[in-house]
Amino acid sequence: MTQTSPPGWHPDPGYSGFGPRQERWWDGTQWTDHLRVPPAAARSRRLRVGAGITAAVVVLAAIGGGVYLLNDDSGGKSDTTASAPSASPSPGPDRRRGGNGDSGDNGGSGGDGGGRETPEQEQPQPEDGYATDLASGISIPVPDGWDGESGLGAGVTTGSYTCPGDTGEKCVRGGVFSAPAEALKLTAKTAKATAEKDIEDNAEQSYGGKIYGGITSHQQLKSEAVTVAGQQGYRVRWKVVTKNGDDGYVESLAFPSPLSKDMLVVVRSGFDINSKAPALSVLDDITKGIKAASGAGSGPGTTA
Repeated sequence: MTQTSPPGWHPDPGYSGFGPRQERWWDGTQWTDHLRVPPAAARSRRLRVGAGITAAVVVLAAIGGGVYLLNDDSGGKSDTTASAPSASPSPGPDRRRGGNGDSGDNGGSGGDGGGRETPEQEQPQPEDGYATDLASGISIPVPDGWDGESGLGAGVTTGSYTCPGDTGEKCVRGGVFSAPAEALKLTAKTAKATAEKDIEDNAEQSYGGKIYGGITSHQQLKSEAVTVAGQQGYRVRWKVVTKNGDDGYVESLAFPSPLSKDMLVVVRSGFDINSKAPALSVLDDITKGIKAASGAGSGPGTTA
């Protein structure tokens, strides 16, 4: 293989099939560890992330006070030993697991030549003390004593116990979960409309059904604008009363992703109401601590 391609971003040869196709930096002689979401892909993510994220995250939408299901850990690592790119790379097949038939943009570029360029942006990276949502580009703080899950979708939880209506399932006293809005089949264009649309589904999946015997009533506690990770968002919070088991607080928070202002992120929360559950103030602290993930929106050669 003659290695004649100039330095630049090219479709990642080690793409695992999970989430949107990324680009890897070719330095002119070898593949590097630098990854990014192609700018064009970030703009069209609303259409392409849904099915892939849903498959990878399993059904984490119920992570709040409801059923607790972990991320799918089957994603493979990128292979950086693949051959050099051709001078004019052609789009490869979209191999997302559970793909919806939409062939993703590669967005690759062989560069303009005339010297080595510097990568613009790295892939969001997990951080100690945070659960990082690689698809949404955010990191959620993990309070002391809580468990955190990073991946294509992120969650922090505490207080696992046997669900009152189904002894074969595990519930949690408190949980906060994030995912791109499209992964939750939310198509509203604004943060406010997204949060208002999501809260009912969030409540039902967290405290409805046979797990808690259904929700008999709810009271809206908050419906307000809020700044999250430097983005202008909106949250709706309910108190729900269940037929069986504990009542709970549920919250749906929506805001633009640090990766792209055109992609909305949804953070779903659920807290039981009892002496063993975390105080509601912890939810506010977690929300204040949400930030852009390391590498999201900045990287080598750029200013954050």
